[in-house]
Amino acid sequence: MKFDNRFYLIVVGTIILYISFLIVSDLNTIYNKILEMKIEFLPYILFLAPLSWIVVFLRWHLLLKNSGIIIPKKENFKIYMSGFAMSATPGKVGELIKTQMLHSKYGIPRKKTAPIIISEQFYNIFGILVVSILGLFYFDFSIYVIFLTGGIIFCAFLLLSSKKLFRKFTTLISKIKFLQKFVPSLSDSYLILQKSTRGKIFVTSSILSVIFWLLESSIAFLVLFSFDVNIFEFLQIAATYTTSIIIGVASFLPMGIGVVEGSLAGFFSIQGVELSLAFTLVILIRIFTRWYGVIAGFVLMKMAGGFSITSKLDN
Repeated sequence: MKFDNRFYLIVVGTIILYISFLIVSDLNTIYNKILEMKIEFLPYILFLAPLSWIVVFLRWHLLLKNSGIIIPKKENFKIYMSGFAMSATPGKVGELIKTQMLHSKYGIPRKKTAPIIISEQFYNIFGILVVSILGLFYFDFSIYVIFLTGGIIFCAFLLLSSKKLFRKFTTLISKIKFLQKFVPSLSDSYLILQKSTRGKIFVTSSILSVIFWLLESSIAFLVLFSFDVNIFEFLQIAATYTTSIIIGVASFLPMGIGVVEGSLAGFFSIQGVELSLAFTLVILIRIFTRWYGVIAGFVLMKMAGGFSITSKLDN
């Protein structure tokens, strides 16, 4: 697949932003702190991250199957992981690359797959809401996340319950240049969106989404344990972590860079973790929960032939 200069600017800008965050956080201090990590926890962390990918891939596979789209699992996994490579874009809109790859490789219309990607984001938010509720008694700030995510989910249900409102929404997002070519597909996909968020598939996808966020929270929990930070209960970490993710999503920055790290480090610090250690923990958590997947996504995108697809996503 070919990208225009805007994509490279986003990637370079993301890297510069992250490096700037590291510099501001005192890189030397963080490096010295990282050396204190107990590496016996590393195999468990490196196992849990791919396991979380498999969970959300299963959700993707079931959503496709629910819409009558059957793809060989091996190739489908490569295509799905290619979306991870593009997650370093504002609002994760780069994940729409999956629709282009499915269209180019298998001739599947974008109007059948674009709404499934939107459904994925709906389930991600729903999963965060559930995990935040579970940790409500451990982290008071999560109440704000519950109100925010609950409001988003309520609005989503309103859009899916009214075709008129849905069309007004697609008209609104058509003003975003990058999304213009996908709007006709979305306008014709109202029924697919409804089908992807109703009945048995709703229950199954919701459960898988909750499992995904619990696995990511487990990674954060293990990172803390690897530095002998054992003052938190698991659900407290889960609520704290998902709260920071929501704040990052609200910022609309690529992967919430800087916002997620800053808020999560702040939450840890408020709850008794020394600030330099808090930044170290946060950076490692983000490496294992996000950058690990981005790197794997680029590798699998290459294996799937994503860089050589002649149709252009951005033109």
